[in-house]
Amino acid sequence: MSVTAAQGFDAGAVSAGLKASGGLDFTIVANRGPRQAAAAVFTSNRAKANPIIWSQQVIADGEVAAIVLNSGGANCFTGAQGFQVTHSTAEAVAEALGVSAGDVLVCSTGLIGEQLPLEKMLAGVAASAADLGDHGVAASEAIMTTDSRPKRAVREGNGYTIGGMAKGAGMLAPGLATMLVVITTDADLPSADLDTALRAATRVSFDRLDSDGCMSTNDQVSLLASGASGVVPDVTEFTALLTSLCEDLAEQLQGDAEGASHDIRIEVLGAASEADAVEVGRSVARNNLFKAAVFGNDPNWGRVLAAIGTTSATFDPYDVDVSMNGVRVCHAGAPDRPRSEVDLTPRRVDVLIDLRSGDSTATILTNDLTHDYVHENSAYSS
Repeated sequence: MSVTAAQGFDAGAVSAGLKASGGLDFTIVANRGPRQAAAAVFTSNRAKANPIIWSQQVIADGEVAAIVLNSGGANCFTGAQGFQVTHSTAEAVAEALGVSAGDVLVCSTGLIGEQLPLEKMLAGVAASAADLGDHGVAASEAIMTTDSRPKRAVREGNGYTIGGMAKGAGMLAPGLATMLVVITTDADLPSADLDTALRAATRVSFDRLDSDGCMSTNDQVSLLASGASGVVPDVTEFTALLTSLCEDLAEQLQGDAEGASHDIRIEVLGAASEADAVEVGRSVARNNLFKAAVFGNDPNWGRVLAAIGTTSATFDPYDVDVSMNGVRVCHAGAPDRPRSEVDLTPRRVDVLIDLRSGDSTATILTNDLTHDYVHENSAYSS
């Protein structure tokens, strides 16, 4: 399962004592080759953590031999000392595996503004390197922070495999990537093809997950290829399979969002352009009044129309249809079926918005706004 499902990859996961809650918090995923091609996308937040700054330099040549990840600390806004911890961690991984530090991606997740103890990071490197093997399940557990469960997915292609793991339960908003995701494949593809496939896949999966409108400083999605299967797949076929895996992981992230009691799927159709459809869907997904109404099982469709009215998308607000869980509650900007016919008690909520302005569509995933979300995030650093 997970990142060791594809041939050519080993993982080691240990407890380095970084998380106050204990448990696994450190992992290395090593690419044994024969190819060590890679691609990655990163948060577009201007406030970037030290591991992001480092990894953006590493990925420039499309060669990655390993990726090291820790929970228990974001290593963001930690100054020169924090960057040195990232650099030293990569160097320790490189020495342990006999590779170049410039081929080691680094990912960190946890509280911003706290220094990571270098001695614990280096001990984690040594222990994880000694534990390398078929430990993809443990690796997916080591990257969890406020997650209640690990996220893993595998897809089988024609003679090759794609496996992935993800973490994320809060600060889920798009910007090239969201959360931490590691994807491995034994397909034999160069970094340029991996980059094309990854950007296409993240565009319609992780970039469409907008749980709480908050963009992290540490978001990174990495794709590593070992070429161990010897199979050179058609790039279009590979992209489709990769997209399926990314959509699976994105839905798992949505289902584990902090404090959520509803998973909301907002489908926008009849848009003049895909960009319009995304803008409209995201406007609803970020509307706290709408999200609070869903938490209360209230089909308040007026809040949907109010939200989309703030966008610059092309449509007539008095010619829009809105359906909630299969009941069309608004037709042409006016009441349709009674609100009482809408059942919002199931966890999944489907909102369909027809702009009646074109042929483009897009779907945004979000969650409701709950008491538990506020409580968890008000006490996060205490």
